[in-house]
Amino acid sequence: MTLPTWGMAPKAQIARNPTGLSAEQRPFNMIFSSASSVAALRSRGRGIVTYKSLRQIAFAAAPTRRSMALATGHETPRTCGRCHFHPERPTSVNPFHALCRIDAGPLNIGYFDIGPGNGAPVMLMHGFPYDVHTYAEVAPLLASQGCRVIVPYLRGFGPTRFRSPDTPRSGEQAALGADLLALMDALNIQQAVLAGYDWGGRAACVVSALWPQRCAGLLSFNSYNIQDIARAMEPAPPEDEHRLWYQYFFHSERGKRALQQDRRAVCRLLWKLWSPTWAFAEADFERSAAAFDNPDFVSVVIHSYRHRFGLVPGDPALASIESSLALQPAITVPCITFDGLDDGVRAPADAAQHAGRFAGTRSHRLLPGVGHNMPQEVPLVFADAVMELVRGAGAPS
Repeated sequence: MTLPTWGMAPKAQIARNPTGLSAEQRPFNMIFSSASSVAALRSRGRGIVTYKSLRQIAFAAAPTRRSMALATGHETPRTCGRCHFHPERPTSVNPFHALCRIDAGPLNIGYFDIGPGNGAPVMLMHGFPYDVHTYAEVAPLLASQGCRVIVPYLRGFGPTRFRSPDTPRSGEQAALGADLLALMDALNIQQAVLAGYDWGGRAACVVSALWPQRCAGLLSFNSYNIQDIARAMEPAPPEDEHRLWYQYFFHSERGKRALQQDRRAVCRLLWKLWSPTWAFAEADFERSAAAFDNPDFVSVVIHSYRHRFGLVPGDPALASIESSLALQPAITVPCITFDGLDDGVRAPADAAQHAGRFAGTRSHRLLPGVGHNMPQEVPLVFADAVMELVRGAGAPS
């Protein structure tokens, strides 16, 4: 399968069908720039382009027994082959069949590892309040192109656990970056393309800025995503401040209690507000919301939103990393950055706004009709951008 090339004139537009179709029937809400992909799908007699039909096209490019099983949703449950833990039970809409676990720094991290073991490594990092299923469509597309795709649960999410009860339940940016680096070390991945958004994009930016030799390329939604904590109390324009109401809510004990009492209600509202034009199904939300039942979820989330404003101390073990981040280091690796024109968290910005933070090659792109959860809203666009970075990086490490 040839993924659509960014910048080509769109040949066909596939609109989301809002009629309550099942998860297997939901069409992509995006613009395809490859007429051949659309023609191939329609040649199969399908009136709409669905997630399942696109996956069948994608895996046809690498017709191994496993890839075809994944494409049709009938793979037999198995262990991941790279660790000794039993997989999750597969479903027809979940490519993440084999949960792996590994000790990495202060965490035991739950993650998925798909694609050829000798493929170009790609780390896909989810945000808050989401989980690995953000990449349910992106990951198999990349694997079918020969990438080894690692999709971890962040600290405080899903099966990831702290190894010691004494470790501070920190959600600060240094922790997210250090966790990503520790996972790469544990998996013996010397260099990878790093891609993410929200918290996951911040982790990718931290590693890219402080350990550029470990990053073959960076895809960052919302561009330079490293917090400038020293300036956190400088107000933004009112039209931007109102978007951050949830952060101020979490500064209070009232906000913390709200998250403790009904985290699903709080997070479902954020999904709606942050991606106002994305008509996600309740099943999509519930699939991700299971990750919020992690026993450390509330503690990590509350600490994250308080620390970024300098309201609480960080983990002393991470102080040196935070000191380095306070200098707002430039990112020197090749980058592709995005903003969604319908993002309910951060208003879209042109390339000039963050230009001073990027010292290497960078392509900045604006996405009409896209909110905050880019990989799940327009998976093909996200996957295509990752493949640009993979091709530019050359041979895998």
